[in-house]
Amino acid sequence: MLNDGQSRFHSRSSVGTVSSSTIHRVRVQRDAAFPLYEQVAAEIRRAISEGEALPGERLAPAVDIAAVLGVNKNTVIRALHQLRDDGILEFTRGRGIRVVGTPERVVVLNKVDELVRLAQRYGIRREEVIALVSSRA
Repeated sequence: MLNDGQSRFHSRSSVGTVSSSTIHRVRVQRDAAFPLYEQVAAEIRRAISEGEALPGERLAPAVDIAAVLGVNKNTVIRALHQLRDDGILEFTRGRGIRVVGTPERVVVLNKVDELVRLAQRYGIRREEVIALVSSRA
């Protein structure tokens, strides 16, 4: 599904404790080559990298994000867990999901994802990619 319209990603309170972000270009497509949860994660990473969601801001509940993107809530939850594991989001009981990753970190993670996909396409093993990156660091 492709939705070109603006959709509310999350809302801002008057004191700024809950952030605001508008998804201008929703890119979730059911017929794409990669899974929906990865597309949802990519959309959230995009919002962070473009400054629509800043560190410390709180995301909307998964059910609301799912409604905006037109996907199942479990798809969004899987994407949020991936972003948590990447150090971009933080889950706090009773306080919701907060952005902890900076736009710069998200840009680097996007480049890492590109590298992994490229390596997979050319049959380069995980260990080789790690060695290549380590030799450059």
